[in-house]
Amino acid sequence: MIFCVEDDRSVQNLMIYTLTSAGYEARGFTDGGELFAALVGEVPQLIILDIMLPGQDGIQILNRLRKNAATANIPVMIASAKGTEYDTVMGLDSGADDYLSKPFGMMEMLSRVRALLRRTKRTDNSEDETIVAGAIELNTARHSVRVNKKRIELTLKEYELLKKFIKNPGIAFTREQLLQSIWGPGFMGETRTVDVHIGTLRTKLGSASNYIKTVRCVGYKLEICDE
Repeated sequence: MIFCVEDDRSVQNLMIYTLTSAGYEARGFTDGGELFAALVGEVPQLIILDIMLPGQDGIQILNRLRKNAATANIPVMIASAKGTEYDTVMGLDSGADDYLSKPFGMMEMLSRVRALLRRTKRTDNSEDETIVAGAIELNTARHSVRVNKKRIELTLKEYELLKKFIKNPGIAFTREQLLQSIWGPGFMGETRTVDVHIGTLRTKLGSASNYIKTVRCVGYKLEICDE
């Protein structure tokens, strides 16, 4: 199931038609109130979210989704007429997994949806494994992270980045390698996307933020700092 939050009924109907024609189940909503009412009874595979909405705007809705444990890991694609670099960075920085600028073709939207669902597909047979790196504890089955025994909420991409680093301590990854590994080969964004997510991840890690090192002219790595 894919949820489309778009207050322009003609655009919403076209999005729903395109998705259902491609074999997906889809429902449309015009504002955050309708979306959150629906989320009580069903968790979708993906949410396509406009920014300029009545009541709460898309960024406020996105922040609310990411702060709730039940919806924190739902992939979100922003589809908005606000298409400047600043708007894109703000959307990704707030936890969006992809950003589609209006006007866009329905086939492009469908391609992005397929790529995002491939990248965020999770298996049901993951083992319950807790990985410890200094003050950080990451549980792969629960998709939970604790820093100094205190749970922190990460977006799906922040979680995947942290897991990548923790499983490969001391190894420096280029931005291109991280894009390929975390976002997948179909991702159409720029390497700046990695920098934005590293920045938000460091902020959320708090006292453990200095574990993620910038490697000059290369990219990033995880290195546990001795106190």
